[in-house]
Amino acid sequence: MMRTVYVNGEYLPEDEAKISIFDRGFLMADAVYEVTSVLDGKLIDFDGHAVRLERSLRELDMTAPCTKDELLEIHRKLVEENGIVEGLVYLQVTRGSDGDRDFVFPDPDTKPGIVLFTQNKPGLANSPASQKGAKVISIDDIRWGRRDIKTVQLLYPSMGKMMAKKAGADDAWMVEDGYVTEGTSNNAYFIKNGTIVTRPLSNDILHGITRKAVLRLAEEAQMQIEERLFTIDEAKEADEAFTTSASAFVMPVVEIDGVQLGDGTPGPIAKRLREIYLDESRKTAI
Repeated sequence: MMRTVYVNGEYLPEDEAKISIFDRGFLMADAVYEVTSVLDGKLIDFDGHAVRLERSLRELDMTAPCTKDELLEIHRKLVEENGIVEGLVYLQVTRGSDGDRDFVFPDPDTKPGIVLFTQNKPGLANSPASQKGAKVISIDDIRWGRRDIKTVQLLYPSMGKMMAKKAGADDAWMVEDGYVTEGTSNNAYFIKNGTIVTRPLSNDILHGITRKAVLRLAEEAQMQIEERLFTIDEAKEADEAFTTSASAFVMPVVEIDGVQLGDGTPGPIAKRLREIYLDESRKTAI
């Protein structure tokens, strides 16, 4: 089915969607994005994504293209128009175009660009991958220093995914100065003796919306949490591990750099966190 997409104020068939070749998102990766999941035809954690989008725009001195209420209306219309029951809504905001290429930012009054599109993902909540668990490898983290801003600069994470695929794994955890930062598109955790360990928030990692929700739910369930730096060797000795992201929720990790965790199947705490998160998300979806 031909999707309806949103481009700079217009709802269009996907094959009619166009942006300027001078758009700075295309030329300079001068753009930010968000991904919101859809379950039962409703948006998951929309408020969190809207707040983070606002922060990303502010950190890059970019102009918001519309209000939060308008953004919600666009999301809902695209979900309805495309018949999304389970899936994703992608949003990208660029600094726009002043009609030419230049390293210098265009005039502050330049209209920002905005595009949104959906992906239909039947079975997203009960994906076979989550029941099997993921295998990850470790790679060097050579990204720029402001990973807390959710920009479209995704070349190295894409390369990391391909490195993992070449190694027969599903994903990669990045390591900087001896410590794990995060996965290529997710936040990273391990569990030892019942304690959940994850890196604390800073400019070094993305401030995950799913991360925030899962840690809150874990605390409410009286699970022990440590936010601290950790090494890949510590993670290899873990009882369990997992990642969190808006598109995969809680994904159990069963192998790190060829080292099997536990019995090589998703552990009980990771499975429980996924269950709790999905239950809570469905209750609060809008």
